[in-house]
Amino acid sequence: MAKNFVTNEDVTVRLFENNFLEMFTRVHWSVPLWIYLPVIFYLIYNAFLVYHISVLKFIFLFISGIIIWTITEYTLHRFVFHYEPKSKTGKRIHFLVHGVHHAYPKDSKRLVMPPAVSIPLAILFFILYKSIFGEVNILPFYSGFLVGYLIYDMTHYAVHHFNIHNKFWLAIKKHHMKHHYQDSLKGFGVSQPLWDYVFDTDFKYEKITK
Repeated sequence: MAKNFVTNEDVTVRLFENNFLEMFTRVHWSVPLWIYLPVIFYLIYNAFLVYHISVLKFIFLFISGIIIWTITEYTLHRFVFHYEPKSKTGKRIHFLVHGVHHAYPKDSKRLVMPPAVSIPLAILFFILYKSIFGEVNILPFYSGFLVGYLIYDMTHYAVHHFNIHNKFWLAIKKHHMKHHYQDSLKGFGVSQPLWDYVFDTDFKYEKITK
């Protein structure tokens, strides 16, 4: 099997000569928690104490938000992060967005989405889903959506850097490792493999060759 990475060491390669731009490409794994947990608590606070949403309605919309995130995660990873343009500029952008992660999969500074990318996306998704769910229902839905995102980011860091023994999380890790080291055109679900099974991009028919 051809080697499809540069190194498995925790190496952070420089992407920009400009120090200011380079700063936005590196992020500690805890940064998404500091940014989005307060937002999640704010949404939940408003849902219950301002708009007095019922518990059952909140649970339904919250879980719906998590599920929709998993579809979003799969779609972004498959069709955006793994879109490979033919132009030189397009290839450079692809490497900056996701190619660098496949080249240096153990780089601990590029395993969670940098705020420069996640915050604009979060705003766009909020505007989109608010237009669908309305001013009140968006609160529990989007809190679930953001929880799903945090699960994704934390899972992604964990499967690359934690020594996992739990059978459930070990299965998640193995699924993602196959995406990196066996076939990058399969296994697009990071936090879960559900949509890979649904859309037939899983590894059930693949054998690992040594």
